[in-house]
Amino acid sequence: MLTVSAGFDAGNIEVVSLQDSADIQLNIRKDNGSDFFQWFYYRLQGGAGQSLCMRLLNAGEAAYVDGWENYQAVASYDRQAWFRVPTRYENGELIIEHEPESNSVYYAYFAPYSFERHLDLLAYAEQSPYCRSQHLGQTLDGRDVEVLRISATEYPKKTFWMIARQHPGESMAQWFVEGFLESLLDEDNALAGKLRQQVEFYVVPNMNPDGSVRGHLRTNAIGANLNREWGEPTEQRSPEVLFVRNMMEQTGVDLLLDVHGDEALPCNFIAGQDGVPGVSDQILLQEQQFEQDLMAVNPDFQMERGYEPGKFGSETMTIAANWIGHRFNCPSMTLEMPFKDFDLQPDYEFGWSPARSMRLGESVLYPFAAWLDRCDDS
Repeated sequence: MLTVSAGFDAGNIEVVSLQDSADIQLNIRKDNGSDFFQWFYYRLQGGAGQSLCMRLLNAGEAAYVDGWENYQAVASYDRQAWFRVPTRYENGELIIEHEPESNSVYYAYFAPYSFERHLDLLAYAEQSPYCRSQHLGQTLDGRDVEVLRISATEYPKKTFWMIARQHPGESMAQWFVEGFLESLLDEDNALAGKLRQQVEFYVVPNMNPDGSVRGHLRTNAIGANLNREWGEPTEQRSPEVLFVRNMMEQTGVDLLLDVHGDEALPCNFIAGQDGVPGVSDQILLQEQQFEQDLMAVNPDFQMERGYEPGKFGSETMTIAANWIGHRFNCPSMTLEMPFKDFDLQPDYEFGWSPARSMRLGESVLYPFAAWLDRCDDS
């Protein structure tokens, strides 16, 4: 007997029909209080050795239909190793075909990053003598909003901020942060040691814990898209943004990286402030150099594809990187990773993965350090 469930951290699916293993019919549940949906994560039991055909019937109404082209879902037996399975988009449906080896198998839009792992990451970071956490407030569901402060000096030259997972379904963003933190806190990493001696880092690994646990794609507990709330955040609608913005006012920001995932583009890229009203040529050059420095140390990053300047129109100044860059007159960038695979360096078994997200997170130490060196030389 086949069963499908999603009653767990980040789970999201609705069962329409399980009568036939060759025609399993499912729907993706919308974010609470919103029309956004695309993230799915569910467990199927009883299918070992059967050729399963799972149809996500409402995929054609998802937030980013372009994201389904050339997309492959991920599956796991142990929720540790996630591999790609045959998937196609056809007649408004996402069709996943797989013959599982085990009676229990999980399927997801991308490898999940659980709230328990989030807490483990905070606990790991706090074991470092260079790191301490700071409680900023609570979400609408009562979860903590925390920032990690990392430095080895009382008098830092610069203040770097990194925030991630404003959109909870973009779980690769927190895998990226995990890789970054492991590298930054490594006692044997000389470059990390240099940065810790000169910079105070503020890292928010998960801006949207409520949406993450609820299995949302893009919004918080009540349907607010946090990356459109930076102009006028409120404690009633977007406390997560309000708390972080207030902290930034206390610390200042010399450089920001906001980490995300993009549904449609099969590549890693940075969206800087090109096209934002009032941004200086000097800031744009610094952002471009940051991109070049990252591409030089990690071939998984590229600069040929990305968002067109002005893409977000009237929403431009409600987006974190744009609002922060304008407020603090600093380089302020959004880094995007794919849900699919990096098409120029494909991995046919795993696609873009947690491991590659972590390695990219490690790599950003180099452009951070290069930016700091150029400041010292100027």
